[in-house]
Amino acid sequence: MSLTVLTSAYGHRLRSLCRLQRIQGHMMSSRVEPGVLLEKVGSAGVITINRPKVLNALDMTMVRQIYPQLKKWDNDDEIDIVIIKGAGGKAFCAGGDIRAVTEAGKAGDPLAEDFFREEYILNNAIGECRKPYIALIEGITMGGGVGLSVHGRFRVATEKTLFAMPETAIGLFPDVGGGFFLPRLRGKLGMFLALTGFRLKGRDVQRAGVATHFVERKKIPELEKELVGLKSPSAEDVCRVLDSYQQQSSLDSDKPFVLEEHMSAIDRLFSSSSVEGIVQNLEADGSEFASKQAETLSRMSPTSLKITHKQLQAGATMSLQDVLVMEYRLSQACMRGCDFYEGVRAVLVDKDHSPKWNPSTLEEVTQQTVDQCFSSLGEKDLTF
Repeated sequence: MSLTVLTSAYGHRLRSLCRLQRIQGHMMSSRVEPGVLLEKVGSAGVITINRPKVLNALDMTMVRQIYPQLKKWDNDDEIDIVIIKGAGGKAFCAGGDIRAVTEAGKAGDPLAEDFFREEYILNNAIGECRKPYIALIEGITMGGGVGLSVHGRFRVATEKTLFAMPETAIGLFPDVGGGFFLPRLRGKLGMFLALTGFRLKGRDVQRAGVATHFVERKKIPELEKELVGLKSPSAEDVCRVLDSYQQQSSLDSDKPFVLEEHMSAIDRLFSSSSVEGIVQNLEADGSEFASKQAETLSRMSPTSLKITHKQLQAGATMSLQDVLVMEYRLSQACMRGCDFYEGVRAVLVDKDHSPKWNPSTLEEVTQQTVDQCFSSLGEKDLTF
């Protein structure tokens, strides 16, 4: 055997060994800190999103762990309720693992298709869950974190909850069923939140209708203990417990809803049948509030704004499943486009917050471009 062959064989074995060690290293680290903890506590199935160092960002592995367990618990006679919460106190879930999706999209990797598909299937399963599903949305709850909570029966906010759907700032749209729940908030509040990415905090998350209850943070461990201790509870039993904890929580109860004084303006200004119309309304209004919103919209992806506007208009009369089918088409249109990659670069990678949108103005985004984003993907359409 020649020296070259020996060297080659040795090199191949060394590479294989290194690869094996890397794989084992990943396996070891995932054993030490799994991204999701799935436990049976009393008669409750408890999901803990366990990536506090990255604000509990949701990745593909986590989706693939939560979905089958949720389906199993939904058919398990020993499980009466499902509770989902985030570890670490800073975030419930700050969103999907956007960086991984971005890299996949650039490389033509199937993750860019698979992640959205499986995430939306999970969102639908939460919406269909027959057992009372209780999301304890403490801390940052955005994007994918909203999808893990908002379609469930109960959503409990605390004073540390920070809710937003900031996708138009990164060339995306408020997905995970945003087209379903946002138009169902009062007046034009959902359209306002979707286009501007406005952040709601604490009790305002419940006042807006995103959360069903508000409970002070210090009472959450006690609340959780009482929930898992319930014997064969109905949804009404769970609601009674949550109501009682809300009644004990007086923090910020004397403060009005942060947008209360602007609600009539929001309903008037954001009711136009086009994004250009909304911008014209805001500029013509001239109030400090309207000027601030116009300035915010000027920074967003024009394509995203138009897609989002149509998404919410259509979603207002659609079922959650139909909305998710529509949103999957939109997600893949964003993967084919350029604004998503540019938005992620500007906001998350280089952090210069100066995205160069293409097209750069609302007028340049044609109706045909928007309509194409909503067109069927044929065999690749999302199915349940």
